Amino acid sequence: MIHSYRHRLFHVPGAPEYARLEAQLAQLPSITAPTITLDGLADGNFPARDAATAGVRFVGPYEHRRVPHAGHNLPQEAPLEFADAIHSAAELAAQRPAA
Repeated sequence: MIHSYRHRLFHVPGAPEYARLEAQLAQLPSITAPTITLDGLADGNFPARDAATAGVRFVGPYEHRRVPHAGHNLPQEAPLEFADAIHSAAELAAQRPAA
């Protein structure tokens, strides 16, 4: 777990077996899948972002939600808001025209 956070904060390299995938993701491809992102407003590790910052790579249906009184572990700290986001994302996907 400690290594995971160190890697996320760019203090240590990641696992070598994922280097190719990380290089692809570093190119920041656009994300077309219907998406809802969540930020807990009480997250002491990573400050909540606004919709413009959080959604810069999302080009499909997208919504950003800021959840009060929740921190880093939204499924546990805000289960109703988390479940609602899953349902809303499914609705966005259902409304999306077939490819």
